[in-house]
Amino acid sequence: MKDMQGRRAAVTGSATGLGRAIALKLAERGADVIVNCARSLDEAERTADEIRALGVEARVVQADVASEEGCAALARAAADWGALDMLVNNAGITRHAPDHGDMDALSAQDFLDVYAVNVVGAFMATRAMRPLLEAAAAASGRASAVLNTSSIAGVTGIGSSVAYAASKGALNTMTLSLARALAPSIRVNAICPGFIGTRWFRKLMDDDAYARQVEQVKARTPLRAASEAEDIADAALFLLSDAARHVTGELLSVDAGLHLGFAPLKAR
Repeated sequence: MKDMQGRRAAVTGSATGLGRAIALKLAERGADVIVNCARSLDEAERTADEIRALGVEARVVQADVASEEGCAALARAAADWGALDMLVNNAGITRHAPDHGDMDALSAQDFLDVYAVNVVGAFMATRAMRPLLEAAAAASGRASAVLNTSSIAGVTGIGSSVAYAASKGALNTMTLSLARALAPSIRVNAICPGFIGTRWFRKLMDDDAYARQVEQVKARTPLRAASEAEDIADAALFLLSDAARHVTGELLSVDAGLHLGFAPLKAR
């Protein structure tokens, strides 16, 4: 299905993981894509090559969304197209401090670093791209789409650290604010994944520990599932597509039901 043929998208943090999966699915649907990374340039180039193999255009922009210059560089790349139909604010970082009761585990700088990417970066990227998103809406008669990658941590307060959960909570409320402010020419939504089987989790533990983590996740979700990047990307594509043309200001949990709380095994 090539329902996004001729549309242009920018996906921040798309060299690997969820961002990569979203960028590839956009390309499969016919969209040209800007692939962005802060450091992983070789992986970004490989992702771009996979996108080009699908018959669409890919551009790689190495830029840190936590800086105004980085966001300006992204906007300059998109400006060559004259308009931008979709922006996915996917870039994100954390500082790992899973014991939320250990208030000495995080410094003030940890909070500032996490907020700089997860919240301020998403704001600055949206601000930099706004004229291009509005231009696409004016040309097509269809609202452009901004999608923020949040987390169930921003809804429940769980997650890799208090700083990370707080940043995603802030991103959620910013999603609501911008959905009001940028309408009617731009729709703004967020996805809130739970566990995703990407390098984000895998790099924290060895293979055996990771396998145990996956089984624990399955046991705690009503759907008995541990999501992969492609599972979350499918939900992202819905919010970016015309199927969601009347959807804005939504925070969509895509976590196999983890936000519902502990799911005991049922007797059969």
